[in-house]
Amino acid sequence: QLQLVESGGGLVQPGGSLSLSCAASGVTLDRYAIAWYRQAPGQEREGVSCISSTTSSTTYADSVKGRFTSSRDSAKDTVYLQMNNLKPEDGGVYYCGADATLGGPDDWGKGTQVTVSA
Repeated sequence: QLQLVESGGGLVQPGGSLSLSCAASGVTLDRYAIAWYRQAPGQEREGVSCISSTTSSTTYADSVKGRFTSSRDSAKDTVYLQMNNLKPEDGGVYYCGADATLGGPDDWGKGTQVTVSA
């Protein structure tokens, strides 16, 4: 059974950077597209990025384009989200989700908190 664990969150000042990791156990992560979502208090969960299973092509929400980069390390069964030039509105709990069928993630991690504040 696929299990996902996010890590790398924390407190950072505006303009700073964080690198999130989504590590998998139980199955090979290459079989899945991996999406990053975030949820701020009182708001709905929103998609941030997605990296495909086959070509590792990436897509990003307009709000993070040019600042966030997703990548995968197949040897480590880990997907990363490099976040640069962070803004206060980037704060929230970041979740990674695994999607085997392109119908949306079926498996989720428990999330990692990102706080962007001076």
